[in-house]
Amino acid sequence: MAGPCGNIKPDPAMQGDSRAVSSSQQGCHEQLEAMVRKHLAAPSQRPTAAHTREAFEAIRQRVTSDGRPLVFDSFCGTGMSTALLAAQNPDKLVIGVDKSAHRLNKHGPLAGDNYLLVQADCGDFWRLAHEAGWRATRHYLLYPNPWPKPGQLKRRVHGSADFGALLALGGDIELRSNWQVYVEEFSQALSVAGFEAHSELFTSAQPLTLFERKYAGSGHQLWRCRCQLGHNTRPRAAEHQTR
Repeated sequence: MAGPCGNIKPDPAMQGDSRAVSSSQQGCHEQLEAMVRKHLAAPSQRPTAAHTREAFEAIRQRVTSDGRPLVFDSFCGTGMSTALLAAQNPDKLVIGVDKSAHRLNKHGPLAGDNYLLVQADCGDFWRLAHEAGWRATRHYLLYPNPWPKPGQLKRRVHGSADFGALLALGGDIELRSNWQVYVEEFSQALSVAGFEAHSELFTSAQPLTLFERKYAGSGHQLWRCRCQLGHNTRPRAAEHQTR
């Protein structure tokens, strides 16, 4: 019988011995505030990837008819975190999103009826969910790719043109990373958008992801940023720029 993590088999490579993030960037990027304001004032106009739209449409009716509050688990990888969050929130529908079919296929059969796994680009999925009127009660972003080179700021969640779509989904948001700079940047970006965020060191009593287990086992410091975005709200910075 599948446990709360589905049928994921332990991976010896994920048990520890992981190198810490290395970057020449030691603090928040000097262009972060300007980039956040630019993207909030001019949301992404990038065409939605066809495979993401198809994946979204495949679950739209299920989500609409289910009626339970939504929890989003973006960049969910193998879906281990999605299954654990579903077990912790039986009264909610948890949607795990990741662009990699290879990672998602490691999950095996779903271990419960209150979560879904979707292969999709997260940014495109956020925009489609917002357009459909979906709102999150909670939104987890667990260990996204740090893109640690200074020139890769646009690839980070808070530096991308999809940041506004993420905020528009609302809810209590939590981002975790083993790179302090990433968490501090995310917190600063939320502040620029008009929200009060809190970042801190934390210890994971029950790892939600394989990466979290690996990083903790390797002695890395784990950081998180948490923020209450609320519901049906627009980022303050975006309102200011569009008046």
